[in-house]
Amino acid sequence: MIDPSALSLQPKGPCIASCTGFSIADIEQVFGTNFTPGNKVTLLWKDRESFNIIFDAIRAAREHICLEFYIFRNDETGTELAELLKKKAKEGVRVYLLYDHFGSFTTPAAFWQDLVTAGVAVRASRPFKWMSPLHYVHRDHTKLIIVDGERAFTGGLNIANEYRGYHILRKKTGWRDTGIFLEGPVAITLLGRFRRVWEIWKGSFPEAPEGLGAFPDGVAVLPVFSHSARERRRLRKLLYYSINSSRKSIYLTTAYFTPSRRMVQVLEAAVSRGVDVRLLLPGISDIPSAHYAGRAFFTKLLRAGIRIYNYSGVILHAKTAVFDGEWSIIGSANLDFQSLRRNDEGNVGICGKAFGELMDGVFSQDLLKSEEISLAEWHRRPWTEKLKENFFALFRRRL
Repeated sequence: MIDPSALSLQPKGPCIASCTGFSIADIEQVFGTNFTPGNKVTLLWKDRESFNIIFDAIRAAREHICLEFYIFRNDETGTELAELLKKKAKEGVRVYLLYDHFGSFTTPAAFWQDLVTAGVAVRASRPFKWMSPLHYVHRDHTKLIIVDGERAFTGGLNIANEYRGYHILRKKTGWRDTGIFLEGPVAITLLGRFRRVWEIWKGSFPEAPEGLGAFPDGVAVLPVFSHSARERRRLRKLLYYSINSSRKSIYLTTAYFTPSRRMVQVLEAAVSRGVDVRLLLPGISDIPSAHYAGRAFFTKLLRAGIRIYNYSGVILHAKTAVFDGEWSIIGSANLDFQSLRRNDEGNVGICGKAFGELMDGVFSQDLLKSEEISLAEWHRRPWTEKLKENFFALFRRRL
């Protein structure tokens, strides 16, 4: 484990895209998509850091702003961003906003109409249909912003006060989340992906800008997006490949954890071959049912030698994975049935030791704010907790 006190967590220059144990060519073959080389990347994980960069990038937009979010509320954070988007639209910048119908269900129609009146193109993804109500379980859980085909953001946070730590009377700490800010050719790659999704929901989109050229010593970035059953299968295949190929360490951070039997088996197999497997989960959750359903697997995982930590203080909402300190995945996908089987998700993968060490360092910092669960302690939990776990585990495929 990297000592966080000895590691600068803010990269002073571009990370070189190289792996030793993991091969970029092998990852491309497994996932079926190529890396986009030559990008500058900035890992965002400190309080309010992501929102500061997002707002600054949007203020600097000249041609296009594309946003895709699961939750976009009309609270102070959402209203401030909406006002900025309306201002940019009036300046002649083309603004496109795609929100998930279920995730943003409580946001009133007047809020969207106000944006449309100001010149912002707005669409709802996966709306409810009376003729096929069961399709409403599929949601667009992606969090994505693209500016001018040059800069892009993705990660775990939504547009709402709790992710920013906003409070009208005092400064509060936001939920613990992780994002990544990308500059370079990958922004054009992501813009092409946004355009395809936008057109699915009956939106028209002009020709894309040229974007930026490659940074000479930049990072190769793999877009790991899933918008179909086939792409979700590829995402699962990539996760299993990453776990099975690890030889030293697997550090997983996720907000919602309801693993499949296969996921449990491959994690157990990793421990049996000597891999240090650690799982960082929320100590408190905004969705108690999912929280308890995941805890139903703790006994089996702890007995196998997997180390489990609960984050303390605020809600943990980050979704990251780092394998052998070399191959990292950051984005919106949780290790649960909903993300891996039903949702549209947005992630990126980065293969390189410099970035992997940065990810290991952030994981180490998070462990300092967490409590490890021992098997003996876990056995002593109240019977009421066990009852809740067993009950909600029955519905783990619906959470």
